[in-house]
Amino acid sequence: MLWEVEIRPAAGETDREAERVLAEARALGTSSITEVAAARSYLVEGDVSPGVDAVAALLGDPVVETCDVRQVGAEGGGPSSSGASTLLNVLFKPGVTDNVGLTAATALRDLELRIDGVATCRKYWINPGADDADVARLCAKVLANDAIEHVIRGPLQLDTIAIGHAEPFELVRVPLRELDDAALVRLSKEGQLSLSLAEMQTVQQQYRELGREPTDIELETIAQTWSEHCSHKTLAGRIRYRDENGERRFENMLKETIFAATQELRQQFGDDDWCVSVFQDNAGVVTFNDQFDVCIKVETHNHPSAIEPYGGANTGLGGVIRDPLGTGLGAKPVCSTDVFCFAPPDTPYESLPPGVLHPKAVMKGVVAGVRDYGNRMGIPTVNGAVYFDDRYIGNPLVYCGNIALIPRGKSEKQVVPGDLIVAVGGRTGRDGIHGATFSSIELSHESESISGGAVQIGNAITEKMLMDVVLAARDRNLYHAITDCGAGGFSSAVGEMGAETGAEVWLENAPLKYAGLTYTEICISEAQERMVLAVPPENWEAFHALCASEGVEATVIGNFTDTHQLVLKYNGEQVGELSMEFLHDGRPPVVREAVWESGKRKAESGDATTDIESEQWARLTERARSMGFDAINLDSVAIPNDLIARLPEQLARELVVIPFSEDEARVTIACCDPTNFEVIERVKAVLNCDVEAHISLPDSIRRAIDRHYSSTLNAQRSMPGDILKSILSSLNVCSKEWIIRQYDHEVQAGSVVKPLVGVANDGPSDAAVVRPDLASQKGLVVACGMNPRYGDLDPYWMAAAAIDEAVRNCVAVGADPGRIAILDNFCWGNTERPETLGSLVRAALACQDVALAYGTPFVSGKDSLNNEFTYVDNGAQRTISIPPSLLITALGQIEDIERAVTMDLKEPGNVLFLVGETTSQLGGSHYALVTGTDAEHTELPHVELERAPREFAAVHAAIKQGLVRSCHDLSEGGLAVALAEMAFAGGLGVDVSLRALATMSSISDSTVLLFSESNTRFVLEVRPESVPALDDVIRSAVRIGTVSSGDRLIVHDAEGTTVIDEAIAELKSAWQSPLKWE
Repeated sequence: MLWEVEIRPAAGETDREAERVLAEARALGTSSITEVAAARSYLVEGDVSPGVDAVAALLGDPVVETCDVRQVGAEGGGPSSSGASTLLNVLFKPGVTDNVGLTAATALRDLELRIDGVATCRKYWINPGADDADVARLCAKVLANDAIEHVIRGPLQLDTIAIGHAEPFELVRVPLRELDDAALVRLSKEGQLSLSLAEMQTVQQQYRELGREPTDIELETIAQTWSEHCSHKTLAGRIRYRDENGERRFENMLKETIFAATQELRQQFGDDDWCVSVFQDNAGVVTFNDQFDVCIKVETHNHPSAIEPYGGANTGLGGVIRDPLGTGLGAKPVCSTDVFCFAPPDTPYESLPPGVLHPKAVMKGVVAGVRDYGNRMGIPTVNGAVYFDDRYIGNPLVYCGNIALIPRGKSEKQVVPGDLIVAVGGRTGRDGIHGATFSSIELSHESESISGGAVQIGNAITEKMLMDVVLAARDRNLYHAITDCGAGGFSSAVGEMGAETGAEVWLENAPLKYAGLTYTEICISEAQERMVLAVPPENWEAFHALCASEGVEATVIGNFTDTHQLVLKYNGEQVGELSMEFLHDGRPPVVREAVWESGKRKAESGDATTDIESEQWARLTERARSMGFDAINLDSVAIPNDLIARLPEQLARELVVIPFSEDEARVTIACCDPTNFEVIERVKAVLNCDVEAHISLPDSIRRAIDRHYSSTLNAQRSMPGDILKSILSSLNVCSKEWIIRQYDHEVQAGSVVKPLVGVANDGPSDAAVVRPDLASQKGLVVACGMNPRYGDLDPYWMAAAAIDEAVRNCVAVGADPGRIAILDNFCWGNTERPETLGSLVRAALACQDVALAYGTPFVSGKDSLNNEFTYVDNGAQRTISIPPSLLITALGQIEDIERAVTMDLKEPGNVLFLVGETTSQLGGSHYALVTGTDAEHTELPHVELERAPREFAAVHAAIKQGLVRSCHDLSEGGLAVALAEMAFAGGLGVDVSLRALATMSSISDSTVLLFSESNTRFVLEVRPESVPALDDVIRSAVRIGTVSSGDRLIVHDAEGTTVIDEAIAELKSAWQSPLKWE
């Protein structure tokens, strides 16, 4: 019997979900939708009649909600005013993990009710008379994500929520040996194998030699193992690279650049080598203290997050937590980190390419996914960053990392033939099918429908239980080896563990979420929260009992052999057999072409952006016409200064609006959403007149704001204070407090320097300091470096700057620069294009050079290629490629956490010093961005490889000696932004003179001195009595000013003229307002 428990806001309570949907409907321009009511519902399979009141009390809140329990199909439910409203039910598609439903089922069984299962449902009632097209658009864009959900109109007509039924066994062979090349390509594409023609030809030749056709499971296992995601076949492959220095041939590009740097450094370290395990396990391992080593890994989950943001990010964090857990014999997670790249959140719906989720929805889903997984596992998320660029519109980037402790001596593992193959943790379902191959290809407007099954939904509670039992088993020495069951599922996990021995897998033993999975689906499913272990037979009983005592499933699914074959069986039938040698070494060697030509990349990137925007304009104009509004391109519109002066710049930037014409009756403004009445009313109140709204692209509005409020061409609006506020309110610089406050960074009681610091705990920390072992004073430091804007100009200096930023962030809080390990995460476009691969190789060469110069070994890394989105627009195929995006994550160490410093100013009267060399290179800077002068500034800041390590060592020595009260690195926005952030974080004023800096740098232009983003620079706050000692330690430090008890940031140029005089409160407001969401 199927019951429904429908829960609605009680009379007089606000229907928050309905308000959200109605606001989104207005933003969509679905003007016929004027009323919405919402409810959440549980569909319960079983008999709840003995406990209806108890069920209502359990699932609803009787104080603020009304709960209606009835059989599905019975009369009742819905808002009292719904009348002839359209009812929309949103449910998960069959097979998608429903964690709330699973938890509700367990809770209902605790009431001693006979329950077979529970599914959740969201219900919406739309006003009578709503246009069908508007309702369909609302369903597609707001109510449901087609990758994992479906919408049922009208009352539910369901008899059961059970899914799946046993299918008769049938061994499937794939006719391959006689196919021509075109058929091989078609088979790869239609089967979502993502193998190239050369790879398909190699597989074909292998089976010709074997004299038989492959089974479907063999072909799928090869595809998973050979996928870009699992094998890194591009970066670890053969490349012919050409640049201004000539041609260079790589046999293994990663091994000859990044790996080579680490190996050379380890030789230099000699007996003091502090690297334990690098590039050979699921995570990198370095020494920490006498009892523990420390692991770190950072992964990406980009494509799944584009299709289903919550699930993609949720499982991205869950997966990277399992990486250290599967390193050596298992490491205990200590903290996590994340970095996100999105399109601007105020992008109009009308400008979205087909098949793309709105960036704000993506952003909210991704943050919620990481939040829920980390918080529920009790692992603090302590560090991160967010970057915005239009080119992430169809392909956001979601980096997640985890740091963990592992006992000394537990970093090695070894499978022994005869060991049992044991699956532990979650059950196997259809979620995640083809995840590895899906992550290896570009996205398209069809990805949601074609590859929706590649997305998974995680369950953090299951993983927490799994983690606890694995660590307990480790400490009892119950297994020989362990790995994460992630990309490729059992096919990859077992295949990798048994690569040197062999393995036989009994697929029918795998615990399933539901019946009906084929043997191939069981093998390649990427269902979450699963680990694979090698357990000696004599330990199985003890291991199984331990798991059972903690409520964790553990099942023997095979054994490791000495045959060097991967044998796959199902109910006693052999369904696949693969040579381990062919599986891991049989991929054909391909020489890829790579070329770098200075200046060419920027032109291509600019052209791509122009193409994107022109397409957005076409869609926007069409949509504006259908809504009855005018569209306006502001790029060639001259706006009178007196009109601009009527709307404060801060409000214009916050609301993304600008007035551009007026007559006697009204002012006409450009905005992203002319149906957002709240925005219109705020503008009307300030202008004190009627307002007519036209629609425009957000980038067109921002450029107009930059041009008319802050452009150097407008003398009235060229003051550095205005530019400073513009940079502070730019999306890449502004406060990310809305995200940070959702994460628990206190759990485990080890947080020393948190993501937000200062007198109000809302200033931007440079790095996190964590105390992982509460019995020790030693701490870990976690930081990151990234600047995709630099990649458009030169990926070499982009990579160099990213490493420098990550290292200086660590040093700024007290980390020892001689003990910083780094990780690389390359996210690039289609590297089949020589110029795209060339830019990646150039970045890798920089990684090698800087790592050697800084003494910072790479210990782990990951690449994600084909980050592009392809769609069809008016019959023409369009492709949007992300900018070259390299994330560098740094793991530092600090001997005494009591010596850690933060960036907020501490006390009036202290002296401010600038450390590091300022240069006039403004290419890629935020100054160039907000003033619209990118074309005038094309030279990127370089990294001085000999000088930088000396600066790092000197700053560290000063901090270690207790000479530094606060320290902040200079990055986006340069000196001006660093001073502003230190001031409003500390609630104190600043009085600075640029005279000494101008003399030292031989630069007289105060704009350059204030906004240059030169690398390896810090601002230090020092007590007056510590100044002589600081001068001895850091001879290059330039005294620039003092901390005041006032409430203003005051800067004088080299001639003594005041160039900035701004209230700290206004600077802070500019910084906080862009992403100050509820």
